[in-house]
Amino acid sequence: MAAINDALCDADSVINVGAGTGSYEPAGRTVLAIEPAREMIRQRAADTCLAVRGRAEALPLGNDASDAALAVLTVHHWSDWRRGLAELRRIAARQVVLAYDTRRHADFWFVREYVPEIAELERGRPSATDIADVLGADSVTPVPVPWDHNDGVFPAYWRRPAAYLDDRVRRSCSALAQTDPQAVERGLRRLRADLDSGRWYDRHRALFALDEWDAGFRLIVAGR
Repeated sequence: MAAINDALCDADSVINVGAGTGSYEPAGRTVLAIEPAREMIRQRAADTCLAVRGRAEALPLGNDASDAALAVLTVHHWSDWRRGLAELRRIAARQVVLAYDTRRHADFWFVREYVPEIAELERGRPSATDIADVLGADSVTPVPVPWDHNDGVFPAYWRRPAAYLDDRVRRSCSALAQTDPQAVERGLRRLRADLDSGRWYDRHRALFALDEWDAGFRLIVAGR
């Protein structure tokens, strides 16, 4: 959140596109959330900003409606991501996008060793470099993931492998929710066996010397 606030600079008004439940909305600014899913809007806390239904590819706003457009881990879900990015540029002079390097995600140990089918999903998604190129980004900054990160994003448990055996954790990971359930279950059985036998710890002992890890997340900033 600190990195996002820095990237928003002195923007007084922010449109948060693909806002979900409002986890990464900046305080102390005028924020409007745009979210297509009613279920996500229902889960927003009472003290979050106003949220309206809308799609990134056709934002219900006029040109230059805000100082900045924000999109946090959402571009890979858009049906036409290039059109969505064009909409961000239309509604705001500054665009701040948190995305990820799909190659890094595809090489994550959980994918590589247990559910390689996720890599196929990642190969069809826009990578951070693709998004930066389309936006004509001024900067692309790595955002490493601390080992005890409390956001349930897919690679957050890179040093806590047993967490993936928890159904509540898996339900919050779109990469798992969108992959063949049988493939996920096969991978989980292998992971459970490797944790029980200690094989996982033998293979990944080096991770325990790290306090943070580059999972591929990139903060992309474009525009004045």
